[in-house]
Amino acid sequence: MVELTTAGLWLAVIASGIYHGINPGMGWPLAVSAGLFSRRAGGLFRALGLLAMGHFAAMVGILLPFGAMLTLFVWERQVRIAAGLIAIAAGIYLLINRRHPRVLARIPPGQLALWSFAAATAHGAGLMLVPIYLGLCQAGDLDAGHQAAATLMTGNLITATAVSVVHTAAMISSGGVIAIAVYRWLGPKVISQSWFNLDIVWAISLILVGGVGIASIGFAR
Repeated sequence: MVELTTAGLWLAVIASGIYHGINPGMGWPLAVSAGLFSRRAGGLFRALGLLAMGHFAAMVGILLPFGAMLTLFVWERQVRIAAGLIAIAAGIYLLINRRHPRVLARIPPGQLALWSFAAATAHGAGLMLVPIYLGLCQAGDLDAGHQAAATLMTGNLITATAVSVVHTAAMISSGGVIAIAVYRWLGPKVISQSWFNLDIVWAISLILVGGVGIASIGFAR
């Protein structure tokens, strides 16, 4: 059962990455713009690389603190509940406040990595991963409750990094496919003609993931 649970959680990490990559708010239109502006495909791929760097930094910045907190094994249940509640609160906030953070407009277009980091942080992209990440720790590291704290922390931080890498790879792959298709075949007009907004779906997803994370604590007992 542990293997099935772990596999399902990793699939959730990948699925959330694909979901984030498809969302225009995570930056693939900026990659198209960079390619068109430079008149070379290399500009598009460079932009995708910078977006990936920023997104990865945002994921690690959220997951590593929770990985460190899980070394306090006695409070593992409380940490997981808090993570779920934070995700739910972020989703509710995004449902109420539908405007995009002004700070994103103040970041120069050339600083794509910084923009990607700020966008992922502002939209709670990392928070969506926290309950999934904590589930992975529960399926693996936390079963060995008598290990030394340092060993436990190392395992959790490695898992946090792995989750961030896998998620970011899925995110930039799905967003990159769309960006390349628009750049090479569809043209920039398709962005204005078929623009779609996933903000509401994103907010609801945060609430659902947080709720599932809290509910899973009861099933694990």
